[in-house]
Amino acid sequence: MRNRVGRGLIALSAVFALLMAVPASTAMAADGETTQVGNRSCSMYVNSTGFGAYCSSGHEYAGTGVPIPTWRQRLNGNIFIPCRDFPVPAGIELPAPPEGKTWVLRLTLVDYNLNRNDGGDNVHIEQTIVPVSEAEQEQCPNKGYMDVFWRKFNNTYPAPALQVKPTYTPRVNVPAYFSLTRDSSFMQRNEIGNNPYSAYWYGNRNLTMRAMVSRMTVDPGDGTPPFTCLMGTGRADADYDGYDETADPFHQMSTCKHKYTRSSANQPDGMYTVKLTITWEVSYWVGPPRWQTLGEADVHAVQRLPVQEVQAIGG
Repeated sequence: MRNRVGRGLIALSAVFALLMAVPASTAMAADGETTQVGNRSCSMYVNSTGFGAYCSSGHEYAGTGVPIPTWRQRLNGNIFIPCRDFPVPAGIELPAPPEGKTWVLRLTLVDYNLNRNDGGDNVHIEQTIVPVSEAEQEQCPNKGYMDVFWRKFNNTYPAPALQVKPTYTPRVNVPAYFSLTRDSSFMQRNEIGNNPYSAYWYGNRNLTMRAMVSRMTVDPGDGTPPFTCLMGTGRADADYDGYDETADPFHQMSTCKHKYTRSSANQPDGMYTVKLTITWEVSYWVGPPRWQTLGEADVHAVQRLPVQEVQAIGG
């Protein structure tokens, strides 16, 4: 992984790259999705900025052998407040709220059973983005004793790091191959272990979310049509980027390539403006046997790329 990241950083500096993430306006995928994770009910989301989850239950079960307390026992005589307001996740664009109100993400637990340690078989989270006044916020008061029932975690996508092979500056009539560094195309968030912020419960059950780039559309900036590359396939080792260093540019397995027929000498600043649309696919895992797909989101980026007339192989 160290070698791969190093190559990516050198490539970025060598071509004077300017990469800017420009999130698109994307709402929560399918209005979010609720899943049961052991004794927790979790509502997840994905948008053009990142992904995350809000989970509700009491303290995690630490495997002490003591019976897991019911939700009613965890309340210790207090009133159960089934809703809570959170800030709207980054990446969701909204109009200005009505005067005197603020947009919030309101989560509400429904169909719960306080006499169960997991909230019951039908418990789930409903979510909505609503404008609320100060008085309306008191419909879901943020009482400290309810903190143990609400946990959240989230991640944002890393800045894209584009790699160009076989040379950091493409040459006219020599195929240029495009890829992203692994560190900028894959990320994972685990909530494991016996800590207050964990979605962990019992042995092999645990909420884990991951995001990986499933495809990348490249507009090469020279007037030719954009092309789409499938990502997230191939070998899993960290140093693999789809380009075979032992073969020449004309005999590669990768199809994520473009051949420039003119140099960028007449372009602004002597560089082509390459536009990227990077599609992130977010999945979650709550135990065997497989990952479940939550949704997709697009992130846009721009790469300034000089192309030289010199026809040469290698770099």
